[in-house]
Amino acid sequence: MKFFSRVLVLGLGALSVASPVAEPAEVAELAPTLYLCGDSTMAKGNGVIDGWGQHISKYINIPVVNKAIGGRSSRSFTNEGRFTEVANLVKAGDVVVIEFGHNDVGSPNGADDNGRSVCGGSGTEVCTSGKTGEKVYTFVFYVIQAAKLFTAKGATVVLSSHTPNNLWITGSFQTGYDRFIGFQVTARDALADPAVTFVDHYEAVVKGYKKLGNSGTNAFYPQDHKHTDAAGADFSAKAFAQAIQVKLNGTTSLFPHLKSGNPTVW
Repeated sequence: MKFFSRVLVLGLGALSVASPVAEPAEVAELAPTLYLCGDSTMAKGNGVIDGWGQHISKYINIPVVNKAIGGRSSRSFTNEGRFTEVANLVKAGDVVVIEFGHNDVGSPNGADDNGRSVCGGSGTEVCTSGKTGEKVYTFVFYVIQAAKLFTAKGATVVLSSHTPNNLWITGSFQTGYDRFIGFQVTARDALADPAVTFVDHYEAVVKGYKKLGNSGTNAFYPQDHKHTDAAGADFSAKAFAQAIQVKLNGTTSLFPHLKSGNPTVW
């Protein structure tokens, strides 16, 4: 009987060694992280303006790494190696939001090419920079290549349309359709990968601004028609979270990571 008890104790000890309990740091390392790729409307601001990426952590329950930087487009973010930098950080289970469009406008063909404008079109069109001779591709091309970098690492990707400008700047509500919204949808459809989804952040903020009204919306824009202050950035973050919550464009990989009881803006 004593021999049996000793064997049982030794056996249980062996099991405890074979199945260690994960340390808190190990659990944290395995938890998903949200990475943000975008421009100044997403990036950390300067005290006057601010980006919504600085506020989204209030409404989701996973860590946020905001890699957005002002003045960038899908083209310049690619050429500067910033997508690659993020790809080197992500692990399986992480989520990456890609949101560009404000700085992708214009043409690269002239001698005054700013290094941000993308080639016109929504497919495999190629242009040549009139300034450097660089081959310039479409918005859709750059987004697809970036998304593939992340999904290859086991991450999921949310392609997000950019935020609108001040829709009440004239005193009356004015909105329209921006082609870069459609380009994000085209990129998602071309990828045809369940790990890549789309959310219409533009439409979510439009809905919010329409409800908020003239004075409330104009108060968000202390500098120009594009960049909001911290309160406006927080509003855009709320709109983004609400779009995910109500599945405005279907379910995205961020849905399970929303906090409960988030405020709504429309």
